[in-house]
Amino acid sequence: MAGPWADWDHVVKVDPDKTLADGETFADVCRTGTDAIEIGGTLDITAENMRAVAEPCAAACAEHGVDCYIEPSHAGAVIDTEGLGGYLVPIVFNAGDVFWTTGAHRYWVKDTNVEWDRTFTEAYIVLNPDSSVAEYTDADCDLDAEDVAAYATVAERMFGQPIVYVEYSGTYGDPEIVGAAREALNEATLFYGGGVDEYEAAYEMGTQADAVVVGDLVHDAGVEAVEETVRGAKDAQ
Repeated sequence: MAGPWADWDHVVKVDPDKTLADGETFADVCRTGTDAIEIGGTLDITAENMRAVAEPCAAACAEHGVDCYIEPSHAGAVIDTEGLGGYLVPIVFNAGDVFWTTGAHRYWVKDTNVEWDRTFTEAYIVLNPDSSVAEYTDADCDLDAEDVAAYATVAERMFGQPIVYVEYSGTYGDPEIVGAAREALNEATLFYGGGVDEYEAAYEMGTQADAVVVGDLVHDAGVEAVEETVRGAKDAQ
């Protein structure tokens, strides 16, 4: 299960359907000290807007020694470009619509030539019922700590997932629930995403998860705010 993500404390997720803060570049994002950039989103992701973001982002990451991966929501979002490490494919374990567990993945495998040596999966556990990803996947978000720990165990032990991703998407989650997921895992890397917008939140979730992911923050507040979360996540480790 070892991969570069095992050494990540902080990840920036860039949405191809959004822009960076005014006047900022991907080089600026790389200089925040983040360990990796994931490029992906839930809605309105096309090959065109993915390429427009992935090409300059991957180039900046290669120049600054930051890992760069695409997180494709569908096969049409899969592009390749110089400097790209590969693909982290979401599998929503608590999805009510199995299309987001195996269906979309079937079409990708059926219709494209998958680069298996650069393609890995993330076991998502979606916990904000009001988020786009929860609505899109019909996720069952009515889960307690034991449920989330069980999903994490299923992901790692039964399905061999290298990454388990507890996703609160836009709202700050419950550290105890995130901690329960971490306690359930032996080798898989635990990502946490949702509502981290300052040092204290990054520090708190960094004590519970292996890597803290920030997304909207880079678009809405910019690199200075991201730098603060990098410090929090790294101080927690």
